[in-house]
Amino acid sequence: MRENGEDETITGRSRGLSCGVPPVLLVPAWSSWLSSSSPSSRLPSSAFYLRYSPGAALALRPFQTAYLPQHFNRDIMAYRKVCDAQGGPLVSEVLHCSGGLDLDWDLDKEELQEPGPSMDRMQMQHVDCQRSGCSDPGPDPDPELMEPIQPSVSVSPHGRFERLQEDPNYISHFTRTPGHKGQRRLHCFLLRYFLAAVALFVLGLLIGWFTHTPSVKPPVPPSDSSDLLEELLRGITADKIDALQRSFSSLSDDSEEARARYLFRQWVGLGLTDVRLSNYTVLLSLPGSTPNTITDRSSHQCFLPNGIPCDQRGPKDLPKQQFSYAAYSAEGSLQGEVVDVQYGSVDDLRRAKDSVNLTNQIAVVKLGQAPLLYKLSLLSELGFGGVLIYIDPCDAPPGRHNWNQAFRVTLNPGGNPAIAGVSREAGGSLTSLLVQPVSAILAKTLLSSPSTVQGDSCIPLAMPPNTERKKITLTVGNQQSYKRIYNVVGYLKGRRNPDRYVLVGSRHDSDLGGGASAIMNQLIAALTEQTKRGWVPDRTTVFCSWGGSALGNIGSYEWGKDNSVVLQSSAVAYVSLNSPVRGTETLRATASPTLLQLTSDIQRRQLLSCIRGGNCPGPNVSSLQLPGDVSFFANQLAVPTMEFAFEQTKAEETTSFLSEAQFSVESPGTLDPLFKFHETIAKMTAEAILRLVNDPVLPFYPLDIALDVQNKLKDKSVVLSSLLSSASSLRDHTAFFQSETMRPANDPKERDPSHVRMLNDVLRDLEKSFIIPETPPGVYRNLLYSLPGKTPQFSILRFSQEAILHCNVTSKVEHEGVKHNSANKEVLCHSTMNQSLSLILRAIRSAERLVCFGLDLFENYPSDTI
Repeated sequence: MRENGEDETITGRSRGLSCGVPPVLLVPAWSSWLSSSSPSSRLPSSAFYLRYSPGAALALRPFQTAYLPQHFNRDIMAYRKVCDAQGGPLVSEVLHCSGGLDLDWDLDKEELQEPGPSMDRMQMQHVDCQRSGCSDPGPDPDPELMEPIQPSVSVSPHGRFERLQEDPNYISHFTRTPGHKGQRRLHCFLLRYFLAAVALFVLGLLIGWFTHTPSVKPPVPPSDSSDLLEELLRGITADKIDALQRSFSSLSDDSEEARARYLFRQWVGLGLTDVRLSNYTVLLSLPGSTPNTITDRSSHQCFLPNGIPCDQRGPKDLPKQQFSYAAYSAEGSLQGEVVDVQYGSVDDLRRAKDSVNLTNQIAVVKLGQAPLLYKLSLLSELGFGGVLIYIDPCDAPPGRHNWNQAFRVTLNPGGNPAIAGVSREAGGSLTSLLVQPVSAILAKTLLSSPSTVQGDSCIPLAMPPNTERKKITLTVGNQQSYKRIYNVVGYLKGRRNPDRYVLVGSRHDSDLGGGASAIMNQLIAALTEQTKRGWVPDRTTVFCSWGGSALGNIGSYEWGKDNSVVLQSSAVAYVSLNSPVRGTETLRATASPTLLQLTSDIQRRQLLSCIRGGNCPGPNVSSLQLPGDVSFFANQLAVPTMEFAFEQTKAEETTSFLSEAQFSVESPGTLDPLFKFHETIAKMTAEAILRLVNDPVLPFYPLDIALDVQNKLKDKSVVLSSLLSSASSLRDHTAFFQSETMRPANDPKERDPSHVRMLNDVLRDLEKSFIIPETPPGVYRNLLYSLPGKTPQFSILRFSQEAILHCNVTSKVEHEGVKHNSANKEVLCHSTMNQSLSLILRAIRSAERLVCFGLDLFENYPSDTI
């Protein structure tokens, strides 16, 4: 031990430096406290303690609340080793002090005055600390360490240093964390850099993510179309349709309003989020309070329309007899002779005109071969005052015995007749003729026709030659009144092209059964079920249930006219469920030429699982015009249409217009007890809807239009060479358009949305080129729909040829005082053929220009936009 207590005291040669607890120097603030009598008294608030860490300067910190140990020796000031309270090993370490360390007295609360020698001369020297074990408590501390230090050397500015005794309580209160300020700063420095690096890394990840993520989300890959179709068809069953039909037919209120409101609730419950119920106040022609009658003036015998004598009718016959009338016929009574005009063709009328004066006579005409309205217009021009309509049993479907059945017809081509100028100027929907449908047995009586059955052959009804014509009195008592009709329209919104509509239409007339409504509800249920599983159609499906269909498709016409501007640009196709099951003999499909290929494919595929076990008829697809709600969309807007239906009729020339007759309908359960035919129609319609709303490119085939046009121009005797040349050019351009433009568009790699949308617009508008401004009554304005016949032909060409013959017939009935007018009329009649050919040529060239426009547009379309 050195004799210089100053060096010994300041350097602190202590064995406690390895115990992890740095030496602590107590700096009393007031020397008077050291001389206090109580060893455990509290230090003054201005007291400080000096803490030492190896390699760092001494730090003077406040010592405010500590108590001194009980056995504190006030007479001794020195360092005392502070060891581990558990008696751990005391390991001495070498303290390397590079130079003298000045004691920095940081007096925060009182400024210390230096009464004695400056402490700057106090320096710490290098001390070699020998390691020694501490497993043994060891001997008592060296007595020399307890020697008092001279006040002249060790006195601080305001007191003395004292060595603290070993006291566990003191250690637990005043031991500080080992590390020093520099280490803490280093740790903070490293932590800051680490956090900054993490932040930069995360920021880089975010920047990279948003940089490489395209701004437009890639389209969700659609599920496989075949799987979707299988799931959709699996959800359509005969049992479900049967249940829907029973629910629909069990309504206590059988009015049209009750049925429309029921459908509205059903559609909302099935999942359609946008369903609208609209009503229109229209003029309806209804049967009067008493049945219409036909009275034989020679025998004074009165007959009801079904042939039963008036005095034999029972109370149950009144509803059936009231059903037998011609809506919008003239009212009143007429006396005249019965004139047999067969089907009302021009040749039939010529023969009738040669035998009798036709003025104010009553014609007996068969239904079929030509539109009823066209026949009535010819009869009216010839001067007839009344018309009796019947169906020849030889034209009736096999197995249907309709000898005693009368029926209903409508003379309204479409829309609300109360609107001025709609009906009379658009083809004679209201007529001056007294019109009444009658049964075949009554027609046989009035014509005095012999038996129609001879062995296995059927002889058509006809008045025998040289037979005296019966004189009758025809009484028609129809009543007209204003009533409300209701339409129900529901939307299943599309995703990519919500402004493109595929319309699906049915009817809910109370007297036509609910088969169509049951199928419609089943289709909605099946499609909405797929949307709940994540499927979203590309285009919007518009489900429509029309009111007032039986009296002239009033509901569809009124809604179509109100929305005509939107439909002209948005309607893509119309799928009809006008009367899906009206027989069980023939599966007939009707479609515009654009959809012939799709219709044939669907019919052929469905017939593979035919309900007759392989004895099903082959595909029967045509573009014949048929009555029903489809007429407005095909005839006025040129929207491509299609319809599947089971019929009881033969697909022949004489029977194609028999559907104009509305019989008292049988219930769907009677026609189809197992509802298998309804299921077949529902599945075929569902597949058509799915293709139309889901295919990126519309399943339209423009080449079929060109081929259909050429097929209708086969009769070269009445066709100009320029017309044939234009038709050939249209075929070439549509073939190239279909192969070079549509084929790449069906490739997913080239399926650019804007490209496909422009392509679909060209396909949609192609049929609009064939709309002509005016046609004979009952004939479609759309040239692509033809009338039945053995030879395909444009309808206006057929009626143009008949118009020439009709002019020759009507010229004979002109009075002598109007011969000049007759000559002018004859000139107009002969010019009809040229006008018709000119309209067809213009339509073909218009379609060709549209196809060429599409080719030029896509040829200049940038190919690197995908």
